[in-house]
Amino acid sequence: MGSPRTLHDKLWDAHQVGRRDDGQALPCIDRIVLHEVTSAQAFEGLRAEQRALWRRQTRFAVADHQAPTTDRDRGLAGFADATAQRQGRALDDNCLTYGVDQFRLTDARQGIVHVVGPEQGVNLPGMSVVCSDSHTSTHGALAALAQGIGSSELEHVFATRCLVQQRSKTLRIDVTGSLGQGISAKDLALHIPRRLTDPRTLHPLTP
Repeated sequence: MGSPRTLHDKLWDAHQVGRRDDGQALPCIDRIVLHEVTSAQAFEGLRAEQRALWRRQTRFAVADHQAPTTDRDRGLAGFADATAQRQGRALDDNCLTYGVDQFRLTDARQGIVHVVGPEQGVNLPGMSVVCSDSHTSTHGALAALAQGIGSSELEHVFATRCLVQQRSKTLRIDVTGSLGQGISAKDLALHIPRRLTDPRTLHPLTP
């Protein structure tokens, strides 16, 4: 029997499809989620390099960062300013050009990208998921290998469905005791990485 493996270990092993000579790994990405703010640069990179979008069925898009919460029947005209309108229009045009599934503003299913994905079954347990947004890691709560990436990485995933990256290390943290008055689980979740990354409190990890 082999050594115990974490959920991260199992998900990573299930998605790693290769390893480069420099030690970098190539995890395959099951779902690429797009929004209007950062996807345009990735699409522009594809056009500039004359590269195709590989497996468009793995992509899903929804405008949510600049999308208005009122006057939704106005479509792009309801966006706050000209820059937001350009971003929304670019997402619409790119999705239409490349055949990417999208929930538009007038679609009843449109909403916050990280809520719509699990709500509509776009992101599922066991998947590897990327989005150009730091909150993507919240999908880890759904047993997904999820991470936020930059626009250049997004372009690479567009063309190859793989990332080039070093495998993350895992760390076990045992939390004992009870939370104080007014302290929530989120406070604890934010406190732990601060203690691990702040040079003044790096070791040991104590209250």
